[in-house]
Parts: sequence; C-alpha cells; structure tokens
Amino acid sequence: MLTTHTDALPPARTRSPGASPAAGPGRPRTGPPGRRDTRRPGGPRTAPAQDVRRRPARPQPHNWFAEQLLLTLSGRRPVHALLGHALPAAYDRLVELAPQTPLRPTGTPANRYAPAPSVLHCGLCRPRPGVIEAFARIASGERLRALAFRLELGSDARWRCAAVDIGPSDRVW
Repeated sequence: MLTTHTDALPPARTRSPGASPAAGPGRPRTGPPGRRDTRRPGGPRTAPAQDVRRRPARPQPHNWFAEQLLLTLSGRRPVHALLGHALPAAYDRLVELAPQTPLRPTGTPANRYAPAPSVLHCGLCRPRPGVIEAFARIASGERLRALAFRLELGSDARWRCAAVDIGPSDRVW
C-alpha cells in the first residue's frame, strides 16, 4: 500500500455553522484574528481555577500598624511615612522617638551584623467599638522589646494610630 503526503496529515477541523471564527471552545479570543502564538509565557492562555483567583487576605489593622511602627522606630523608614496614619498626638510622639531609633538592630557580642528586628507576636484588646489597643513583641537580636499602641477608627472608616509607647530601654527620654 502506497501512502501519500495527504494521508499523513491530521484530519481538518470543522466548525459548527453557528460558531464564531474568533471564539474558541468556551472562551472568547483575546488576540488578533488568526493568531495562534503559543510562545507566550506560560503557554496558551487558560482560565485560572476558581480558588487561584482569591486575593490574599488583608492584614488586620493592628498587625499592619505594628510592622509600620517597627520600620519607623528601627530607622528603616522615615517618620513622615506615617503622617496620614497617625493622629497629631501620636505623630508628635513618633517624631520624638524616631531619631533615637529605639528598635534598631542590636549588635551581637562580637560586634557582628545583627538581623533586622521583627514582630514576633501582636495581640489586641477592643475596649469599645472603633478602638483597638494593641501590643507587639519585637525581637531585636537576642533582646525582646515591647511596643504598645492604640488605634481609632475614623469617620472615613480608616484606622489611625492615636498613641504609641515603647517598653523600657537603656536610654532615658
């Protein structure tokens, strides 16, 4: 039996009479008509699974503020980064504390580089609706520090820091 070139080709695809040439099986085409480029990153486009589309959960306000206060009081972020996130009294306190960098990394005994301070735990108490009183344990090298702050919910539904306090340190303010 003799095989020809046309016998080796796959069978041609046929369209149903009502199908649009631009629509694929169950999804509209997004590229120019006639484009069949599979070299895009990730190969041909496919619809992501439903559980992949979920957005990551927003951090709780007390956790977010603990991180931001740590960045400011360790000297890794300027104090004015919290300007819109703090009430005047708390912002004034931050302006006093920030130049001293009370939560900066502490040196190791051999004067080697110390790891950046991090929030170990952040807890909260809700004394009344719209108020959060929070505390954070900060690890800085081999030392543990305490950070306490109060958050108040504004009329614009944004949390703002109303007070900041740091546990005892070597310095006297």
